[in-house]
Amino acid sequence: MKVGEMMNDDIIAAIATSRLEAAISIIRLSGKDCIAFVQDIFTGKILNKESHTITYGYIIDNNKKIDEVLVNIYRGKKTFTGEEMVEINCHGGVFITQKILQLCLNKGARMAERGEFSKRAFLNGRIDLSQAEAITDLISAKNDYSVSLALRGIQGNISDFIKDLKEDLIQIITQIEVNIDYPEYDDVEELTAMSLLPKSETLLKKMNKIINESKNVHLMKDGISTVIVGKPNVGKSSLLNALLQENKAIVTDIAGTTRDIVEGSIRIDNIILNMIDTAGIRSTDDIIEKMGVEKSKELIYKADLVLLVIDGSKELEKEDQELLDITKDTNRIVIVNKKDEGKVINIEGINISAKENDIELLIEKIKEMFELGYIVSSDEELVTNARQLQLLEKANQSLDIAINEMREGITTDLIVTDLYDAWENLREILGEQAKEDLLDELFKRFCIGK
Repeated sequence: MKVGEMMNDDIIAAIATSRLEAAISIIRLSGKDCIAFVQDIFTGKILNKESHTITYGYIIDNNKKIDEVLVNIYRGKKTFTGEEMVEINCHGGVFITQKILQLCLNKGARMAERGEFSKRAFLNGRIDLSQAEAITDLISAKNDYSVSLALRGIQGNISDFIKDLKEDLIQIITQIEVNIDYPEYDDVEELTAMSLLPKSETLLKKMNKIINESKNVHLMKDGISTVIVGKPNVGKSSLLNALLQENKAIVTDIAGTTRDIVEGSIRIDNIILNMIDTAGIRSTDDIIEKMGVEKSKELIYKADLVLLVIDGSKELEKEDQELLDITKDTNRIVIVNKKDEGKVINIEGINISAKENDIELLIEKIKEMFELGYIVSSDEELVTNARQLQLLEKANQSLDIAINEMREGITTDLIVTDLYDAWENLREILGEQAKEDLLDELFKRFCIGK
């Protein structure tokens, strides 16, 4: 379906506020002639009112007053959905809110599907797909950074960035297409693959930069998946409790106490750590404990961050060395625990005392490793979700292939296929149909028929 092409023009209705009791509830309607539709059940005069005005009155059913309300009306194509909208602000009782919604449905409105108001906004060209996704991100935001990112997406910052990439790409594509289709034109410069390289490489560099900087976005939005590993009795559970500031994990002197996975989340300077305390990793004949050890090893390779805890009050043992080897290719921090008992071990790491809640150096190290301070303060646009990032990476790969073909001197008519692939992936980020408007762009930019 093309942007701007509606599936139908029926009136949809839904409760836009919480389904719990509150001071005010809002019933939202959208669709062709929905202002006239609401006028039939409202005592206030709204038919001739200007857009974005509020009118006082009563919702009525067969002349019987249902509730005292304020009604907002929105006209024209600059509403959220791109069509007429009405919002009925009623008293926030569950019963009365449902009663007004049911009245609207009985009069011929249709219950809106999940996300249908945003879907209509997208189909009517009021927002693109990246902005629609940003609305969802705003609703599910877990911290200030997530809110900031989502608002930038809703305002179209991501859209503008992707459109700029499309603009750069189309300039390259149009140059090739004109040379292929109209080689006889004197004012069309003969193009070679090598002459396309500078602009293509600049575009690739721009894509690479935003992809690399966007990969840490999920760490700020959803939290850093953090696994605590170590042999038994090194203080893993004590560290988890110190980080969580609660006694969630069992702490004893008995080796193998933690046999399963213990989880919890903490917030540090607006950063979320999703903590997992694993079973102590050691050789064991206990079947249940052995299963916990295997789970621990699996989690090591899935985590964004591995906290390897070593008992600093004892000499390094074989099991410690094995863990150092297992985690050497992961994003890890080596933690030398039990600082309060005196350091015996000679190994480089962050010295802490989980028992005494002395973990400040560890917190600073985590922030330093992920450069989250830079991400928070960055004014550059970041791709905010997995779908967008995946499509941007696919566009990047297609452009990279085209660049390699340029370097090898392959003819431009073959190179343009990969450039088209990159273009289509960028369009998909915004939810546009791929390649349909490309010819229009070509004719707009070049006076082909002169």
